[in-house]
Amino acid sequence: MSQGLTGPSPNERPKPDGRRNSQGIRIDPEIEAEPTARRAVVSALVKHQPGVLAEVSALFSRRQFNIESLTVGATYDDDFARITLVVEEPDPGIEQVEKQLEKLIPVIHSRELGEEAVARELVIVKVDGDEPAAVQAITEMYDGTTLDAGEETITVQLTGDEATVNDAIDAYRQFNIREIARTGQTALARGATKTSIVPDHMKPDDGDDTQHNHE
Repeated sequence: MSQGLTGPSPNERPKPDGRRNSQGIRIDPEIEAEPTARRAVVSALVKHQPGVLAEVSALFSRRQFNIESLTVGATYDDDFARITLVVEEPDPGIEQVEKQLEKLIPVIHSRELGEEAVARELVIVKVDGDEPAAVQAITEMYDGTTLDAGEETITVQLTGDEATVNDAIDAYRQFNIREIARTGQTALARGATKTSIVPDHMKPDDGDDTQHNHE
């Protein structure tokens, strides 16, 4: 009687590399391309209450999202605050950022803002004070403001889009930058496009919800 086919045991047999897709088809890891990361600006309207920022930060930490910057501040309504975050993730990761934000109870609405959004950030730069006239020339070139000027250091403030701020910082490097503080981007949708949508039941009953609809 046959004792079975000859050959290596199951543990000795070579195993193909790669994973299987949703249809069960194995994907060659050398062929499968890694998703390309991109920078995205996500705006979230949240309830203005203690612990919201900690809750959002904890979410990002658990999910290990690559957060470039995060800003938070009050809006026209004392009950709301706006969080603006810049993430660098592949498209699936950016979608997960939005989905996970929406699951948090304090989050009213979140969405990615397109490249056409109005985005600005503020930077404070402290440089050596040896060349005050040259520093002032750079400051005026970028429509900045001198906040403090002494014998040893000069501190200036600039606002603009990310590219403008980066260019200005590069220009100040010739004066030996001692310290930099950047706020990170904050942004709103351009024109009449709604940045966030507030449900009707959360709008104050003031008889005029025009501005609330565009929050």
